[in-house]
Amino acid sequence: MPEKLLEPMVFVDLETTGATGTVDRITEIGIVEVNEEGEVREWSSLVNPQTTIPPFIQNLTGISDAMVAEAPTFEELAEEVLMRLHGRLFVAHNARFDYGFLKNEFKRVGVDFKATVLCTVKLSRKLFPQFSKHSLDALIERHQLHMPARHRALADAAVLWQFWQILQQQMPASQLQEAVGVLTGHSSWPTHLDRAVLDELPERHGVYLFYGEGAVPLYIGKANKLRQRVLSHFAADHRLAKEMSLAQQIRRLEWIETPGEMGALLLEAQLIKRWQPIHNRRLRRSDELCTWRLLPTERDGEGGYLPELAWARDLDWGRQDAVYGLFGSQRDALKTLREIAEESQLCLATLGLEKAPAGRPCFAYQLHRCSGACVGAESWGRHSARLRTVLSDWQVRVWPYGGPVQVREGDAWHVLDAWCYLGTARTADEVQALLEQGRPTFDKDTYKILAGRLSCMVVEPVPVLMPTPLKPTAETT
Repeated sequence: MPEKLLEPMVFVDLETTGATGTVDRITEIGIVEVNEEGEVREWSSLVNPQTTIPPFIQNLTGISDAMVAEAPTFEELAEEVLMRLHGRLFVAHNARFDYGFLKNEFKRVGVDFKATVLCTVKLSRKLFPQFSKHSLDALIERHQLHMPARHRALADAAVLWQFWQILQQQMPASQLQEAVGVLTGHSSWPTHLDRAVLDELPERHGVYLFYGEGAVPLYIGKANKLRQRVLSHFAADHRLAKEMSLAQQIRRLEWIETPGEMGALLLEAQLIKRWQPIHNRRLRRSDELCTWRLLPTERDGEGGYLPELAWARDLDWGRQDAVYGLFGSQRDALKTLREIAEESQLCLATLGLEKAPAGRPCFAYQLHRCSGACVGAESWGRHSARLRTVLSDWQVRVWPYGGPVQVREGDAWHVLDAWCYLGTARTADEVQALLEQGRPTFDKDTYKILAGRLSCMVVEPVPVLMPTPLKPTAETT
C-alpha cells in the first residue's frame, strides 16, 4: 500500500454552461472522496443550471437541456456538496476554475465556502518539468490513465484520483509531500498567520511583505505568481535556518499587485530601500555608492586619463557621461579596478593604485605583468587609451531620453527619469503627481532593471499637462 498524505482528499470536476464563474452555472458535479485510510467513495449529480446550455457545450459534454430539466438545482444540492467537501483537501485540474465556480454557487445560497486547494496542473508541472504539456488529455496519454467518458464530471474526477495513485507509486513520499506543501502551504503555514489569507492571494505579479509584531516588514519579495511564491516560503521541509526563523516570526502578510514583472521588480527594489527589512540581504540601500570617472590629464606633453573615485551624492546620475561601474563601497571599487588592471597588464602605479618611486618599475613590471607605463616602455597616451577600452564594458549608460518617460505594462504606466523609478500610475493625473514629487536618489538595482528591459518596451515621453486657464473674475475683467 503506497504512503498517503495524512489528510482526507476530494477529487472534483465540474461541467458548466461556460467559462465565467460569476455568470455561467454548473451542470454536473463529480466528486471522488478518499479518507485517511484510503477508502474511496464516488458521488455525482446533474445540476439544473436554470439557464440554457449553449450548443457547443452540449456537443462537448453530451449534457443537454433535456437531461438537466428535472435535475436538482445547486441550491437543493448545496448541503450535500458542502458535507462531502468540508475539511478535505480540494484537488482539481485547473483548480481555480472548479473552485471559483463552487465558491460563486455557494455564495448565491449564502455560504462562504473555503478550502485548501491543490491544482493537478501545477502539481504535474512541478513534478514533471521536462514535459511541456500538462492538460488532462496530456496526463491521460502520458500516464496511460483509464478514461471511459471524457468531459463527464465523475469520469474526469476519477482520472485525477488515478493520477494521484500513479504519483504515490512513482514518487518518494517525501518528494510528493514537499510538492504539495509548496503548492498549498498546508504543511507548514505559520501558526500566527491567518489561513483565510490563502483564499485572497492572487496568482498575479506583485510584491509581498511579511510583518512581525512591528510596523516595519521583516521581508519583502517579488513574484510572478504571488500565491505560489508566498506558499513556497512555507514548504513542509524548511531546509534553511533563515527560512525557519522567518516563518516563526511572521504575524501579518500584505501584498501589492503590479501590472507585470517589471513593475514587481521595480517596486520590490524601491520598498526594500525604503524599509531595509532585516531578512533581505539583496537590494538594500548603499550609502557609499560610488563609481570611477576618468579625469583628462596631460603628462610629458601627451594627453591621457587618470581614474578618480566619484561618489553618487556628487553626480547627476543618468546624465553623467564617462563614469564606470556601480559599487557599494570604496573597497569594492578599488578591488574591481585592480582586477581589471591586472588582467590587462595596466600599470597599478600609474593608475595610483600602488606606490612606486617616479621612473622606477612597479612590482608587476618586474614580474612581466605590466606593460611598462611606469618606466616609459608604454606611452602615457597608449596606456590611457587601453584603460578606456577595458573600462568600456563597465560604463554606466547615459539616460537616452530628453527627460522623464512612461512605459506601458498591462493597464498601467511606469514613470521613469534618469534611470530612477518615480512610481506607477493609471491616469494622467497620477503621472503628474509622481513628477511633482521629484526624482528619487539614484539606485544601482533600479538602473540594472531598467537598463536590461527598456530596449524591449514601448517608451513614450511623459505628456505635459497644460495648466487650467483661470476663470475671469471681477479683478481680471
